[in-house]
Amino acid sequence: MKILFADSAHPLLSELLEERGFQCDHLDLDRQQALEILAQYDAVVIRSRFLFDREMLDAGTRLKCIGRVGAGMENIDVSYAESKGIACLNAPEGNRNAVAEQVLGMLLMLMNNLRRADAEVRQGIWRREANRGYEIEGKTVGIIGLGNNGSAFARVLRGFEAKVLAYDPYTPSTQLEHVELVEMKTIFEQADIVSLHVPLSEETRYLVNKDWLSRFSKPIWLANAARGKCLNTVDLLDALDSGKVWGAALDVLEFETLSFEQADTQSAVLQRLIQHEKVVLSPHIAGWTHESNLKMARILATKMIQSLRS
Repeated sequence: MKILFADSAHPLLSELLEERGFQCDHLDLDRQQALEILAQYDAVVIRSRFLFDREMLDAGTRLKCIGRVGAGMENIDVSYAESKGIACLNAPEGNRNAVAEQVLGMLLMLMNNLRRADAEVRQGIWRREANRGYEIEGKTVGIIGLGNNGSAFARVLRGFEAKVLAYDPYTPSTQLEHVELVEMKTIFEQADIVSLHVPLSEETRYLVNKDWLSRFSKPIWLANAARGKCLNTVDLLDALDSGKVWGAALDVLEFETLSFEQADTQSAVLQRLIQHEKVVLSPHIAGWTHESNLKMARILATKMIQSLRS
């Protein structure tokens, strides 16, 4: 069987597949080139560079599975693929801990004014009272989405003695004893900190907007390491300016390209976000650790081997 590597992946992934007798072809292709040769392959490995829509899936007449290195599947028409007997596989178990640790780090940075304090000290400015921070202990944390990433974030909070609430209409129960599954109404009423851990879908596109933010009974710190388009940036900026949101930690941006490799830096809204003192930003690197790179390779290899051999 032949596997097309149409995007970057840790070398371990192809090594593990080749050990099982699969032929792995690493090709640097544009969309049209991929369409022309996809019929030659039994499987394909991608990240987010390609949109596997109906045209692409129809071109893959031999495809038995698509391996997505990562968690999000929004660049694959999963329902259509599955209707054609193509298994859609990902590896959210591989980067969930990395995502959780980064969200925690960004929140600590935000709540303790570390971005500003670091810049000031480097300029010879020594302001202690102006940079007095807040602790997570005793706060109520609302987690939106209790899948792999949301659950991992809940686990890293165990040592902080915070109250942890979670909303996930697709998760009927949780084995995390320190997490209480609640309705969104309860999070609106009680949360001090809110973290998004949802896939991008029609249900979650611009979930965070003016109306959603207005429902919180008190100001919140907000973290988003899910997808940029889960959040309306203009509405967030207005909430930051009004004090409805005390600060935002954003690893993902509404203005990212499909591949997540860059963002529209010419956007006036993005420039306003960049200049905002109450915001901490990173370039979609939550989950982007050396360890997660290896874990995702191992996990995806196992899933693809099982799928292709079944």
